[in-house]
Amino acid sequence: MKKALITGVTGQDGYHLSKLLISKQYEVFGLVNGQRRELSEALTEEIPDVKQVFGDLTDYSSISSIINEIRPSEIYNLGGISFVGLSFTQPQLTADVTALGILRILEACKNSGISDGVRIYQASSSEMFGKVLESPQTEKTPFYPRSPYAVSKVFAHYMAINYREAYGMHVSNGILFNHEGEKRGTEFVTRKITQGVAKIKLGVAKELRLGNLDPKRDWGYAGDYVEAMWKMLQMEIPDDYVIATGESHSVKDFVTLAFKKAGLYGLEAEFVVQDKKFLRPTEVDYLIGDYSKAKEKLGWSPKTTFDELVGKMVKNDLILEAKKIGVAVPKTPVTP
Repeated sequence: MKKALITGVTGQDGYHLSKLLISKQYEVFGLVNGQRRELSEALTEEIPDVKQVFGDLTDYSSISSIINEIRPSEIYNLGGISFVGLSFTQPQLTADVTALGILRILEACKNSGISDGVRIYQASSSEMFGKVLESPQTEKTPFYPRSPYAVSKVFAHYMAINYREAYGMHVSNGILFNHEGEKRGTEFVTRKITQGVAKIKLGVAKELRLGNLDPKRDWGYAGDYVEAMWKMLQMEIPDDYVIATGESHSVKDFVTLAFKKAGLYGLEAEFVVQDKKFLRPTEVDYLIGDYSKAKEKLGWSPKTTFDELVGKMVKNDLILEAKKIGVAVPKTPVTP
């Protein structure tokens, strides 16, 4: 039985990846920060087969100890400060976790003597392209990061490549474009939208406050994207891959469709309020990925459309918000 170690296991990608690996008969270990007990308890309830190990990506000794004890055959580094907005207010923490976390993992693998056998996935990000120099973005597009988060991801990306080339380690970077779903944190704009729309539909909120509605993103479904992560580590030769849908939609498009999915046709102008406090110091205006390399070499393509993605998220939040206030889920044409 293969052993897999997942950092960031309590996030949305960790949830979907754990389910996938367990279905493939892996023994799955999830790195959990001991200070975040509520997330650990939620993970135990939702995916009891994940074996939790307590550690911290900012602490080399704990990472080294865990890797030495488990000696995994695959490591998926999904951990990090993943909310771009937070990285502007906590840039040092973002760098310590998101940039240096993978370095500690790579060093621990090298020093433990398992570097020849372990396969490592590093979660890179489309935010690294930032102020894009070409569209669509491919594996060869130059990076132009526009946030502490993106800068940290660029460091981690190149560090992974460096260890691959310097020490012959099996390390692959997945340059994943925005991927969302029911497990997305409520601090992210997509989940903020679908949760807000659900509250408006149920009459418990009268407005939805958002920042810039113009940025365009290539949005896919997280459940589809974790399959690409797994496929990368099954390849004989490690490499870097863009994972995307090849379509781009604005935040405004997402809002409009979310209101439609909740049966609130054309009412977004009545409820959406633009608030300057949600604007970023620097913004990424347009991202769209070319996943042709992943399609050709991995045999991977996205399965969930933008319309289906928004439908899934709105339906899920309507169920959750209705449960909170003890009412029936409204009978609206909410369909994936």
